[in-house]
Amino acid sequence: MLVLSGILIIVAGFLLRFNPLLVVLVSALATGLAAGIGPVDLLAAFGKAFNDNRYVTVIYMVLPVIGLLERHGLQERARALIAGLRGFTVGRLLLGYLLFRQITAALGLVSVAGHAQTVRPLVAPMAEAAARQQGGETEQDGDSRDEEAAAMAAATDNIGLFFGEDIFIAIGSILLMKGVLEGYGIIIEPFHLSVWAIPTAIAAFLIHGVRLMLFDRRKTRR
Repeated sequence: MLVLSGILIIVAGFLLRFNPLLVVLVSALATGLAAGIGPVDLLAAFGKAFNDNRYVTVIYMVLPVIGLLERHGLQERARALIAGLRGFTVGRLLLGYLLFRQITAALGLVSVAGHAQTVRPLVAPMAEAAARQQGGETEQDGDSRDEEAAAMAAATDNIGLFFGEDIFIAIGSILLMKGVLEGYGIIIEPFHLSVWAIPTAIAAFLIHGVRLMLFDRRKTRR
């Protein structure tokens, strides 16, 4: 039963709102030690797991670089770039980003962009600056954050990724759908699922594009 102590640690850590990474690490250490695994063998198991999944976890090595860029004024530079462009609206900016996100996701490049990589450091600040410019405001006119524009930037990334990645044949969602359908006796090739994801992606682009244009009009009226 001591092996299950890791679950207790996770529950207690999340309830007390400790750092999630630290909680998971302590839970794994406690589980390994309770199972009779020595510290060296436990460290070797961590290393093997990281090496086996290095293509999945390599993106986390980029995060410290993004943090340093933000600390040295990346968001401010992004806002200044948009402020210097006349006629640039938040809707047009996010529509272009939606197209970029869907195309790259359809090619399997799902980690090229994302909330940590592009939305927080670049797209959201640019959207906020464009929204302020539409309303004839500056950062000195009030709060420097436009939560509505930032939320729309995050939503645009989600929609572009969700409806774009299914076009790529070797993505986990396609394989999951194939497995579920086969469980019900429906045999279908992954390529056919990818092809039929294209109309859905186009519809998502058009629907969210209309939402962005309406968002543009609302910002301009304000």
